Order: sequence, then structure tokens, then C-alpha cells
Amino acid sequence: MEHLPPLRLLVTFEALSRHGSMRDAAARLNVTQPAVSQAVKALEEHVGVALFDRRVRPARLTDAGEMLSRAVREGLGRIAATLEDIRALHAIGERQVTVSCTVGMATYWLMPRLPMFYADYPDITVNVQAPASDLPVMTPGIDVALRYGSGGWREGRTEKLFSEAICPVGAPALVDRLLAEGCALAQAPLIHVRNPSNGNWAGWEDYFQARGILRPRGGGQVFNNYVQAAQAVYDGRGLMLGWRSITGQAERDGALKAWPEGALDLGTGYFVTTASAPSQDTGFFLEWVRREAAAF
Repeated sequence: MEHLPPLRLLVTFEALSRHGSMRDAAARLNVTQPAVSQAVKALEEHVGVALFDRRVRPARLTDAGEMLSRAVREGLGRIAATLEDIRALHAIGERQVTVSCTVGMATYWLMPRLPMFYADYPDITVNVQAPASDLPVMTPGIDVALRYGSGGWREGRTEKLFSEAICPVGAPALVDRLLAEGCALAQAPLIHVRNPSNGNWAGWEDYFQARGILRPRGGGQVFNNYVQAAQAVYDGRGLMLGWRSITGQAERDGALKAWPEGALDLGTGYFVTTASAPSQDTGFFLEWVRREAAAF
């Protein structure tokens, strides 16, 4: 732990890598642009390599910068989630909303957006729970369930937030190399996510069948957790199926690249379920989720 740089350097680096602009990062952190620049240079000195390619404008993350950006984003996300859990344990009587969703939904869609909710509702604490099952249920104590599927749940009130689509994605260098070599998708190295509790998510077999593609029986790396599988894909070890709510931001950031003409609509989407008589604070959260989904 003694080899870690000061937390403020990592926070500044994460803000700059996420916003892509020195000005926007400085505004978000409420510091000056020179302070952001100095923090990044200090972090580069600590790491020993350049984290941004300054030969282009605007500056872009180097490969080392991409690696550190993903690690810092995930680390800060876990810290934020843990702090919320701690607050929930010691916040009896406070205004709270408890949300149940999958790990992927929490990590890649909900948690990055929660600061915007807190900006509008600073007095409401959102507790995020990610159950082992891929289908969050409305158990006692859960105010909101964010679910993936085709709908049809009967408890509480359910409404659709947005439609989903899946598409093979991979590290840009890997996708470019496979395409340059004329490699067909059926022969590409694949990353699988298989878990007995994740029966509602399509796998590669479902994808190839829906596309009418015959793939020879073969291997590929197998993970039981989507976040772990995603890290293997970032490292260039294969392609995985990406859901736009989960991998869309990474594609826009250039960390992942979609396989050309590979998108597939399975008629699924994300839904939100609330109790039949939600509290006022749950109603505020629901209105915010609707706005975020519409913008997404």
C-alpha cells in the first residue's frame, strides 16, 4: 500500500480521463486547470510512464493510461459503494432508497450516474444492492429493482426504461487485427460468461443461433462474472457480448470496439419495478431514473 500515490492524484486523473478536457475536469473538481495539470504530471512521475499522449490534441490516454483509468474507475466505484453501505448501516431515520440490480448494471450504468442524483437530491441516500441472481426481486427492504429481460413481472409496478441490443466487442487492437487478417466472427477468440444464476442473459451460443452463424465447437475463456470477463476483453484476450448499457461508454471512450454489423436486437430491455405504493423519496428516484433512461 505504501507504493500507492496520493488519492487526490488518482481522483484528478480519473476526472480528466473521464471528461477528456482539462477545463471540464477542473470545473468538476472545483480546482484550477494548472492544478489538474500538475497533479497528472506528479502521477506520471510516480508511475514512471506517460499516461497521456500529448502529441495529439486533445491529449489521449496511452495504453498505460487506459489500464490505470479502468483500475481507478473501478476502485473508486467500489469505495463509493462501500461508503454507501456504511452510511446505510448507521443512517437509521435518514431518507433512503434501496435499489437492487445486477453487478454489471450497478458498475457500468447506475453508479457513474448517481453523483447527478445526489446533486439534485443531496438529502436522499441511495443504497445499491447487487444480488447473486441476475434477476433482482422485490424483497422486503427493496424499494426499486432495475431488471433486464422482456418484462412480465407481476409484483409491484413495472415499466420499461429502454430497449437493449447486444454486439460483440473487443479491444480495438484485437478487433482491427482480426478484421485485417480476414478472420470471421465464428473463428475469433471468445470470452464466455457462464453462471447458473445468470440464465436470463444471452450467451455466444444464443447469439450465433439468432444470427444463423455456424461456429465449430471450441473453447475460449470462461468467467462466471461479467466484470471479470470485461477485464479480460480490455486486455485483448478475446471478444465478448456487449450490452450497450454496460459497454456503450467504453466504446465511446475508445477502450472497446464493436464488431462491424454485429448488433443484434433480442427484444429485451431494462425495466424498473417499484412497490405498488412507493414512498415520496422512491418517487423522486424513479423520476430521475426515467430522465436518465430517456437521455441514454
